[in-house]
Amino acid sequence: MTAPFSWIRPEPWGIHIVPADIWVDPSRAVPRALVTHGHADHARGGHGTTIATPATLAIMELRYNTREGAVAAAYGESVALGGGVSATFIPAGHVLGSSQILLEHAGERVIITGDYKRAPDPTCAPFAVTPCDIFITEATFGLPVFTHPPIGEEIGKLLTARDENPDACILVGAYALGKAQRVIAELRAAGHSDTIWLHGAMEAMCRLYEEHGVALGDLRLVSDAPSKDAMRGAIVIAPPSALNDRWSRRLPDPVTAMASGWMRVRARARQRGVELPLIISDHADWNELTQTIARVNPQETWITHGREEALLRWCELSQRRARALALVGYEDEDD
Repeated sequence: MTAPFSWIRPEPWGIHIVPADIWVDPSRAVPRALVTHGHADHARGGHGTTIATPATLAIMELRYNTREGAVAAAYGESVALGGGVSATFIPAGHVLGSSQILLEHAGERVIITGDYKRAPDPTCAPFAVTPCDIFITEATFGLPVFTHPPIGEEIGKLLTARDENPDACILVGAYALGKAQRVIAELRAAGHSDTIWLHGAMEAMCRLYEEHGVALGDLRLVSDAPSKDAMRGAIVIAPPSALNDRWSRRLPDPVTAMASGWMRVRARARQRGVELPLIISDHADWNELTQTIARVNPQETWITHGREEALLRWCELSQRRARALALVGYEDEDD
């Protein structure tokens, strides 16, 4: 008799679904892959076949020039993988197109979350709690110190800084996929209708979001500004790497901000020379991680990457079976 859940095997470079010979978010090219979302530590080119949501496939085509072998799976659609295994893509609330993947085989249900968050986000479908036997969760912010404030408070700080510096601009460092679009959409929801200026590296992804129905308002490239004065009193969005780069010299007296869950750690803000840290994360914080595990209530929790030890200990103290997986290739610096 086959041992329970022996059909799903964690390997250092990804999770292998043995009967179907397919991998989830592998860190190296494989013949067949299921991909939870478009960030580079989960998605890559070179797979023979890639199964993902339509938005994730569009992001991968834009970023990694992947088109051949793409198989689209809509949210809620069940895909037969072979070997008696099926996969269903469920919203993860992380970025546009991001998914949890529900795998079913021989009456057993396993969910792989990829990256996720529970806070509302106008740019992507919200996380859906789904019962399962094994819950495979990330733990990027898996320490009790990480509690993310409501995003409205952080957007309020950004708008206040803009009002207090009418002759300058506020330069916000934000990851090009997900974070930048979320910050823009939340600014619009807060009533900020002025032009938002973009670093050139942001434009293509913002346009892709708009093509998928996410309204971002009036966006213009910094390179198209007629003068520095045109950007005084404005908000500028750029990759974190551009905050202290020569590129920023074209801006009018920028006040440097950074949108990241890591801004909770003051030393990180100081290291980056950030004047206005904005604690805005696209990952679940400690409370969301523990509350989600309690809501899903699996037989066992597997922890893929991040602060594994603390979440593992919480599971043990809560009389929940858990194990930490030693996967490689997952990064968290750009949250």
